[in-house]
Amino acid sequence: MKALEGVKVLDLTHAYNGPFCTTLLADNGADVIKFEPVQGDQCRSWGPIDEKSGESGFYAFLNRNKKGVTLNLKNEKAREIFYDLVKDADVVVENFRVGVSKKLKVDYETLKKINPSIIYASGSGFGQYGPLSNRPCYDIVAQSMGGMVNMTGFPDSPPTKVGPSIADNVTGIYLCVGVLMALFNRERTGQGQQVDVAMADTIFSLLENGIVTTTMDGVIPQRQGNIDPSIAPFDIYEAKDGYIAIGVGNDRLFKTFCETIGREDLLDDPRYETNDLRCKNYKDGLQQVISEWAAAKGKKEIEDLFDKAGIPCGPVLDMQEAIDHPHFQAREMMVHMDHPTIGEMYFQGCPIKLTETPGSVDTPAPLLGQHNKEVFGLTDEELESLKAEGVM
Repeated sequence: MKALEGVKVLDLTHAYNGPFCTTLLADNGADVIKFEPVQGDQCRSWGPIDEKSGESGFYAFLNRNKKGVTLNLKNEKAREIFYDLVKDADVVVENFRVGVSKKLKVDYETLKKINPSIIYASGSGFGQYGPLSNRPCYDIVAQSMGGMVNMTGFPDSPPTKVGPSIADNVTGIYLCVGVLMALFNRERTGQGQQVDVAMADTIFSLLENGIVTTTMDGVIPQRQGNIDPSIAPFDIYEAKDGYIAIGVGNDRLFKTFCETIGREDLLDDPRYETNDLRCKNYKDGLQQVISEWAAAKGKKEIEDLFDKAGIPCGPVLDMQEAIDHPHFQAREMMVHMDHPTIGEMYFQGCPIKLTETPGSVDTPAPLLGQHNKEVFGLTDEELESLKAEGVM
């Protein structure tokens, strides 16, 4: 048994943040029905594309464990079919541009009249209210307007987007958490509600002490490369055979660090007496000392040395190295899945580990409209008739 078995989710999402939320729910047992327009979710065209089938690897990873149906929500008969499913659903998740769900008549105010206990989760670029709420948004826009891009990169480089789509990723996580909080509240009160998560808000919430530094000290944080403004040493250093990350977060660890690299003299340097002083004076000698020490050693040598001493460190791995790493393999973070047209796939597993009700990847992402007959209870003739009417 999985933690969310028995929870019925109607998934109106597309692209990334919404589907990531519903994937987390589906991995942990929720019965997720993914609704797509007749032409399919836009991310069915996002690479990598399997040459023999034309299917998107991106879509296949992001929509595993879900049933898939097509429904033209602009069609009145299609909406009636959807409303019928809402009656006994627990959750609806959507990430339309604000205003679209109301035009389609599948907004929260409409659906709660059909099912007052429904949890209605909305992921969007700028939220359901506010002066920018009607704007469209992709990850790079949210990262830029949320303040993250201006802080990312090196001092002499232009503002830089964080590699993965973290605005989408974390918005999906927040949306999932919001759904679970709302479900928990409903267990106690019987009350449904809307969950509103914005990508721009998500990025803004992730700026750590950047906000507090600005409001407390009046200093606007600037790009510092891999340096952390609150901890030193905390950086990525070049070894003989690649790069390695090292973090020394307190005075006790700094003492161990100095002893481990054979530089106890640094402990007597007044510039490095406390973490705050090390942060202020890191570039004034300490960075060079560590860089020169690391440059004479291999990544594995440094990793073994610091692991034994209890100092946080880790090599910078490329994608293949990360996939093959024994730790991620042991944690079942890569799983095999047989897709009906792509064939065998190999992608990320479940990051949330529950001891009694573990999640898992059990079924491949649906082909377009694969479960129309099953979900809607249709015969072949009825399905063809509805297709001809433009319903699905």
